[in-house]
Amino acid sequence: MARATLIGFTAVAMWALLALFTDASGSVPPFLLSAITFAIGTGVGLVARLFMPAAETPVKIPPQVWLIGIGGLFGYHFFYFTALRNAPAVDASLIAYLWPLFIVLGSALMPGEKLRWNHIVGALLGLGGTALIVTKGAGLSFDPRYGFGYAMAFACAFLWSGYSLLSRRFPSVPTSIVTWFCAATAVLSLLCHLALEETALPQTAGQWLAVVGLGLMPVGAAFYAWDIGVKRGNIQVLGAASYAAPLLSTLVLIVAGFAEPSLRVLAACLLITGGAVLAAKSMIFKRERETANA
Repeated sequence: MARATLIGFTAVAMWALLALFTDASGSVPPFLLSAITFAIGTGVGLVARLFMPAAETPVKIPPQVWLIGIGGLFGYHFFYFTALRNAPAVDASLIAYLWPLFIVLGSALMPGEKLRWNHIVGALLGLGGTALIVTKGAGLSFDPRYGFGYAMAFACAFLWSGYSLLSRRFPSVPTSIVTWFCAATAVLSLLCHLALEETALPQTAGQWLAVVGLGLMPVGAAFYAWDIGVKRGNIQVLGAASYAAPLLSTLVLIVAGFAEPSLRVLAACLLITGGAVLAAKSMIFKRERETANA
């Protein structure tokens, strides 16, 4: 379980590159960027299958798995982009980042899972750290005029947490199925682009490299790693640790010279790290006991 949890967390680490690569990709419209990157993410899965042709035993995929997978990947991005178009980015982003908290709370309803106080407190500490990062230390001013955008952001958080929790109910479904979830998301995103946006492709080699980077990691390998984590790892720990994504993203931007270090970032780091350690304390102490007994 610890190994699967660590693999799942590599998805969070890859999502930390999302802001940097997106910013470097130029002015590509969101749905077109989604279509291109998910097509590359599909390629990641296809290449992996070439190197592991007999790694998984073929199983019959229940129809609801297709609904959960495609609805999770495409639905999250559809509602997120819609939220950003209909509400301030700061407000929409923070509401969308309720999904780790929803995962931790929703895990109590899963067979074989038990929600403890440290999971809840750890997730809330992570949410507080995320609020510092997203709002840049300023307050939120929720405006009724943006009610539709707020609802879309909430739907986005609900969908991704639901996808993550429900995926756990199908542990026998191989991770390779994510390949086809990515393919379907690419096609649906392209249709949305054709209906809603004007085409604008990357203009430079650097922008194309950023798009390829997005497709290989944050919108590619990350989803395969996440599938392993939510199916076989400690989902409460993984949910609480997911709040590290906006913090890691900010640190990446600081290293790249796109943001400045500050006490706010340090405070967010302490909150998110402390929350993740608190949420994982049972798993950490269990491994320490096993090492001592050995």
